[in-house]
Amino acid sequence: MFTNFLILLLAVLPAIVLITYIYIVDKKQREPIPQLLKGFLLGIVSAFVAVFLALFLADYNLYTDTFANVIDAGRTALFGAALPEEAAKLFMLWLLVRKNKYFDEHIDGIVYAVAISMGFAAFENVLYLVDNYEEWVSVGIMRAVLSVPGHYAFAVLMGYYYSKIHFGISNSFKDKAMILLAPVIVHTIFDWLLFSISITPALAGILFIIFIIFVIRMHKYANARIKEHLPN
Repeated sequence: MFTNFLILLLAVLPAIVLITYIYIVDKKQREPIPQLLKGFLLGIVSAFVAVFLALFLADYNLYTDTFANVIDAGRTALFGAALPEEAAKLFMLWLLVRKNKYFDEHIDGIVYAVAISMGFAAFENVLYLVDNYEEWVSVGIMRAVLSVPGHYAFAVLMGYYYSKIHFGISNSFKDKAMILLAPVIVHTIFDWLLFSISITPALAGILFIIFIIFVIRMHKYANARIKEHLPN
C-alpha cells in the first residue's frame, strides 16, 4: 500500500511542481486555483481523447508500435504520440478558456495550457509507473526529469500562440497554425530522438547528446516565450 502511494506521489509531484512554478511566474494577476484544477482534470480527460485519436490514425497504418528503423520511429513519434496528444490538449484548452472570464492576460494562455498538459503528463506517468512496477523508481525519475518537463515546454508553445491569436497580437495564418504545429513539431522531435536512441545502439551516444542539446534549447525557447507574454 505504501509503495502504491509512493508511485502515485512520484507520478504526480513533477506535474504539480511545474504548475506551481507557472502559477508563481504569473504574479501580477494569478488565475484562480479552481480554474487550474479544472485544467488539470481536463488534461486527464485529454489522455483518453488522445488514445482514441491515436487508434484512429493506427487504422490507417500511419504508425506502428513496433519499429525497427528511424523512419518508423519518426512516424510513431508524429502520428502515435505528438499529433493525437497535442490535438487533444488543444481541444481541452479551447473548452477551458472559450468562456473563461479570467482569461484576460497574455500569459494566461500559457498558464492554462500548462495546467492541462500537466494533468495529461501526471496521468500518463501513473500508467507508465504501474506498467513498470518493478522499476518504478528509475522510470519515475527519468520521466520526472525528461517527459514531464517536455510536456510543460510543449504546452508553453501552445499557450503562447493561442494567446497571440486570442488577444489580437497576431492574426496571421502562420501563427494560427502554430497553435497546434509548434507543440506537435517539438513533441515529434523529442519522441523521435528518444525512440531512435533505443533502436540504434551504434549511434545511441551521439543521439543522446543531440537529444540533451535539443531539450536545453527547447526549454530556453519556452522560457523566452513566457517572458514575452509576461505583463510589464
